[in-house]
Parts: sequence; C-alpha cells; structure tokens
Amino acid sequence: MKAWLCENPIGPEALEWKDLPTPEPKAGEVRIAIKAASLNFPDLLIVQNKYQAKPTPPFVPGSEYAGVIEAVGEGVTNFKVGDAVAAFGGGGGFGTHVVAKTSLLMPLPKGFAFDDAAAFLCTYGTTWHALMDRGALKPGETVLVLGAAGGVGTAAIQIAKAAGAKVIAAASSDEKCALCKELGADATINYAKSNIRDEIKALTDGKGPDIVYDPVGGDLAEPVFRSIGWRGRYLVIGFAQGTIPAIPLNLTLLKGASIVGVFWGEFARREPKNHVQALADLAAWYAQGKIKPVIDTRLPMTGLKDAFTRMGSRQVRGKLVLVNE
Repeated sequence: MKAWLCENPIGPEALEWKDLPTPEPKAGEVRIAIKAASLNFPDLLIVQNKYQAKPTPPFVPGSEYAGVIEAVGEGVTNFKVGDAVAAFGGGGGFGTHVVAKTSLLMPLPKGFAFDDAAAFLCTYGTTWHALMDRGALKPGETVLVLGAAGGVGTAAIQIAKAAGAKVIAAASSDEKCALCKELGADATINYAKSNIRDEIKALTDGKGPDIVYDPVGGDLAEPVFRSIGWRGRYLVIGFAQGTIPAIPLNLTLLKGASIVGVFWGEFARREPKNHVQALADLAAWYAQGKIKPVIDTRLPMTGLKDAFTRMGSRQVRGKLVLVNE
C-alpha cells in the first residue's frame, strides 16, 4: 500500500508519500480499500502537532474517509468483505488502505457516493449534534452561521433549513455569500465589507438570532454574542481563525443566553446509541436530497500537499476531497 507518512509533525511540508506494509486487521477491525478521503481543519493541526490529540510519529494522517472492506478481523460479524463504509477517527485515511475499528464505521446505503461519504461524517455529524442536540433547534427559529461557506458551515445551512429554521449565513466574500444563498440561506452577511452587528440587527428586526453556529472564533465572537437573542444559544464548534476568544460572562447574564460546547467525537464515544441514530437520520436526509456535501475540489490522493495549500488560502467552499483512482 501507499500512504502519506508523518514522521516529523512540523507541518504538511514534512509529509512523504511512501510504500508501507499492507496491514492485517486484528480482532474487531476491518481493512478498507480507500476510495476517497476528505480534509478537515483538525488534520492540519495534527500534522503541525497543535491538536489536542497528538498521535505518536510516525503516523498516517487523515481522519475521514470512505471505501470498501476487503478483509475482516476475528469476531467481526456486523460487516463483511465488499461492504461500502465511511469512517471518522483513528487516522490513516490519506493512503490507499487503512485498518479501522468497526466502532468507527458507518455502513453506506446503496447510492451513497464515496466522495460524498468521505465528506459527510465529520461535518454533518458535528452539525447535527450541534444544532439538533446541543442547540435544541426548533422550527421557526433563526440560526446565524459563521464561516458559512466552509465544510461545517455549508452543512449547518442545510441541516438548519431541513429542520425548519430561518438561516442567516455570514461569510468573508460576496462569492461565498452567493454559494450560501444557493444552499438555501434566507439572508447573507459579508462580514469583510459590513458591520456584522448592524446587519444582524437589521435582518432580525432587532431581536438577534436564537442560535449562533460558530466554527470560526477569533474577533467575531464577542460582537456576535452581543447581538444574540434572549435565551440564545451560542454553539462553540471550533476556532478556524486561530484565536480562542474570551467572551465576558456578564453578557450571558444580560442576554439570558448560553455558551454551549460542541465536541462531536466525544459525544459519539460517550453516547453511541444517540450517535448511531443521528447518523441514520442524516443518511435518510441524504437519500431524500435534503442534504448533500458541498465539494470544493477533488484531487488525486497524491495531491494532499496541494489540498493543504488550498485549505490555507481560506478560499475553500465546502470540502476538499482526495480520491484513489
């Protein structure tokens, strides 16, 4: 097999495309021939040694992928050779083959495209857990999505609309805002050109959004929280801007509002039954055409470094996907 090996986690430039022994699955594991893998922001942090989970080098990065099972380990009865699956977690996705625990796998229904599946679990799993579980989104509520043209942002627009919400999508360019409108956003804010607080006030008749979905962090967080509605829920997804904001806690008191942490990976580990049900609901929505990953670019698996460079340009709309031909 071939894979991108990280022997020195100083950044994508240190990754090498290498021949490696094809692994054999152990008890409770399967070997997957990878058809597609997608890039997530934590993948960059991991190869820079900046993520909270730090794998021991050498390792193969790539946390989200889809493919076909070609071997099963001892005791595996719920999957068989030939099954199409997607997986998130454990690493190893940026290559031609990977061994994964069956607990990480999502069986793919017939008709679920591999490139869509490789861009599905993390973004849609995170967003379902955020909006539907942690945010308790109700039909008719208003959701403000920051970083709305990115992977989780585009998922948030689709899930919020499918749940009957009004969506205000905030992004950093007119082109990104246009994409958000195509995905169903009711209104958009280009926060590179306008005052986001003024725009929020105008678009909500001064009431503010019921939910803020924030994968960006940084200097937008406090002004947006100051604009949140009464009993609002501010969902902390991540910090793509790089800076972890410090929001004055007196604002939660004045707004009767909540700051809600969203850690989908830990949710999946601690609440496996709820996690499995969420994935089943999402797969049904995909089959019904209500949600579909937005794929910015498809590259060959050998183009991982180019994908990281594109991610760093902040011009990505949706997800970057790497495919094995």
